[in-house]
Amino acid sequence: MQYRVSLTARAIKDLDNIFQFIQAEQSETAATWFNGLNEALKSLSSLPHRAPATPENPVLRHLLYGSKPNVYRVIYFTDDTKKTVTVLTIRHGARKPIE
Repeated sequence: MQYRVSLTARAIKDLDNIFQFIQAEQSETAATWFNGLNEALKSLSSLPHRAPATPENPVLRHLLYGSKPNVYRVIYFTDDTKKTVTVLTIRHGARKPIE
């Protein structure tokens, strides 16, 4: 069964900041990478449990996207009762853990 994927306001802002930072509007390579990130988010609808729990909170999961040194963590919560995935934030893998 498919899950519904939603993004919090913070996750939407994170996506916008990433888009601006990598200059995806001016670079075809960056746009392709960014589109891949969006596809990874969409893929959570069919396989939400494939990613491991975060070290900060075992209730949350994190999907890693990209390759070093440009790995981003998609941190999300899965509600199996409601069949939803809520993306909380998208952050660079080198940043400090969430609190």
